[in-house]
Amino acid sequence: MERALYDPANGYYARAAQRSGRAGDFFTSVDVGPLFGELLELQIEEMWRALESPNTLQSPIPNPQSPRVFDLIEAGAGNGRLSADILRALRERDPGLFQSIRLHLVEASAAARAAQRETLGDVSNLLATSSAVLPESFEGVLIANELLDAMPVHQVTMTAEGLKEVYVATSGDRRPATAIGPASTPRLAEYLEQLGVVLEPGWTIEINLNAVDWMRDAARRLRRGFMILIDYGHEARELYSATHAAGTLTTFSGHRSQGAEASAPSWLQNAGEQDITSHVDFTSVRRAAEAEGMTALGFLDQTYFVLGLCSNWEPNRLAEHAPALKTLMLPGGLGSTMKVMLLGKGVGRPQLRGCSFSTRAT
Repeated sequence: MERALYDPANGYYARAAQRSGRAGDFFTSVDVGPLFGELLELQIEEMWRALESPNTLQSPIPNPQSPRVFDLIEAGAGNGRLSADILRALRERDPGLFQSIRLHLVEASAAARAAQRETLGDVSNLLATSSAVLPESFEGVLIANELLDAMPVHQVTMTAEGLKEVYVATSGDRRPATAIGPASTPRLAEYLEQLGVVLEPGWTIEINLNAVDWMRDAARRLRRGFMILIDYGHEARELYSATHAAGTLTTFSGHRSQGAEASAPSWLQNAGEQDITSHVDFTSVRRAAEAEGMTALGFLDQTYFVLGLCSNWEPNRLAEHAPALKTLMLPGGLGSTMKVMLLGKGVGRPQLRGCSFSTRAT
C-alpha cells in the first residue's frame, strides 16, 4: 500500500497534483465547492477566539499570553484547495485574523506541493511552509481531511492457529497474490488487546498503526490549540465487529469502489493507478491523542457538524447554498459517511459551534 500510493516515481498520489473531483477517482467535501472551506472557517475563527481568550469564546479582549501568529496546518493538503477556500472566507469575514495566519501545507506528493502556490493564488502570501512533514512545533489549528484513511495499513485475519497477517506474495504465474503468515510486529496483537477486541475465526480486519503514530506525533508538536479530523470510519466497537468482518480495505477508480474478493483482492491490481483506502478506527486515534495531553471535544457525523456551523444562518443564505449543503449533509453520502473528530490541547473544554446541533455519530 505504501509503494502503490506514495512511491516517488510510480505511486498513485505521487504522480498527480489532484486525484479527486468529477474528473478524478473519488469525490470529497472539498469537491462540492468553496462552501466546505467557508464552513470550516467559521469553526477555525471560533477556535482562534478560544485561544485568544481562554475563559470565554465571546470575549474580544486578547490574552496577553496568546501567540502573535496563528498557525493553520493542513495535513494531507494536496494542491491546497481547501486551505485556499478557508483563507478567502477568512479574509472576507475577519481581516485581522487573516493577517495573523501562518499557513503550513503538509503533503507527501511532490507534484501536489508544486501546485500549491498557484492554487492558493491571491492568498499565497500566507504560505509559510510546504513540506512532506509537520512543522516541528505549532500553536493554532490543524486540519486533516481524508488523510488517515489513505495511510498504509496491516491486514490481519483470525485463524484456528491464532492471529495471522495478510502479506503480498507472488503466485505461480508471477501475478500478485496474498499469503498468510505470522504477524510482522507484536503491536498488532497488543492493539487489539488494548481495545478489548476479540476477533472470531475467519474475520479479517485492518489495523492502522501509522494513524496512531501520526496522531501521537502531531499531538506532541502542537503546543496549544485544536485539531479537526474529518474521515470515514467508526469507533472500534463498530469497526471490529461482525458488521465489518470482511475488512474495509478497498480501492477507488473512476468513482467506483471495489471490495475484497477471495481470489483477487482489488487492491492487488493496477498498482499506482487507483486509490487504496480503509476505514479509520477513531477510538485508537482518540486514545493516541489523549495519551499526549489532548482532550476529545466532539465526535459526530459531518451532517450534524455542518448543521451546527450554519445553525444561525438567515433563511435566504441557507437557500442560496442549499444544493451544496444537501451534498455535504446527505445521509448515506458525505453527511453520514464522513465523521468529524474535534480535539483540543491546553484550551479546556469550550463548547464549539460545530458540536452545537448534535453529537450524534452513526
